[in-house]
Amino acid sequence: MISMVVIGALVLLALVTQAGVWLLQQTYPQRGTIVDVGDARLNVVDLGPRDASAPPIVMIHGASSNLEVMRRPLGDLLARRHRVLLIDRPGHGWSSRARAADSTPAIQARMIEQALKKLGVGRVILVVHSWSGALGARMALDAPERLAGLVMLAPVTHPWRGGVGWYNRMVTTPLIGPLLAYTITLPLGLFLTGPGARNVFLPQAMPGGFIKDTVIPLMLRPREFLANARDLITLKAAVIEQMPRYGDIEVPITVISGDLDKTVSTDIHSRAFARAVPHARLIVLEGVGHMVQQAAPDVVMAEVEAMIEQVASKL
Repeated sequence: MISMVVIGALVLLALVTQAGVWLLQQTYPQRGTIVDVGDARLNVVDLGPRDASAPPIVMIHGASSNLEVMRRPLGDLLARRHRVLLIDRPGHGWSSRARAADSTPAIQARMIEQALKKLGVGRVILVVHSWSGALGARMALDAPERLAGLVMLAPVTHPWRGGVGWYNRMVTTPLIGPLLAYTITLPLGLFLTGPGARNVFLPQAMPGGFIKDTVIPLMLRPREFLANARDLITLKAAVIEQMPRYGDIEVPITVISGDLDKTVSTDIHSRAFARAVPHARLIVLEGVGHMVQQAAPDVVMAEVEAMIEQVASKL
């Protein structure tokens, strides 16, 4: 009798989840251009003047988010003068991924590079946040000819103590993970998304309307939740593998982090990366947490502009 009740509850939750997915996708429809990259499809939003003489700016979001997190407000501000391309990472937002293994910075950097090539885009200024710090570093190592410059915001670059949350490990467990993702993740996540996002902003306050404006609830869709968990679970091994090569990076780099970042430690990541890449410029903002582009968009925009001028002076 108990097993029938459990099965019935799971079936009901699965139906609720599918209805929720449909509602979320109607509420936050796809906007952008879909670019086929092998078996995957990347969603790209192209903003700003197309005839700008400066290199285009490509912006890549971190974990548990999508391209809208980079668009508001930073991408929109930069697009007033420059061409800005925002990309949903594979498996996030309206981008897809073909394989669970497409979770590493190396693979995703390669897919993004392929998408830029298909779009006819040459060298770019790459702006990356958080998880994508590892992706930006990997692109600087594997495809330096693609980058005119790299701006890293609160980047992940080195291994850290501990894990990435028990729920991420559980949801990547065979059988149990998909069962959870397709039943309780969306209903439960609707209640937890707000508090979780507010914690990431600390000590700054989360802007009003942030979750809706940046379409964060899309992350609760099962396939995206699973992709995000897989990205986080495989990240530490990825940075351990690539960090011995950081001294080989020659691309111009600016790193901007907050001294009160409790999500991605500035000491473990940004300061260590600046020591490993001696020409990297490190800026540590006092009193700022993890969401650097939200807390200090003017500072970030000024540094991107400075990078563009630096690149232009060498042409």
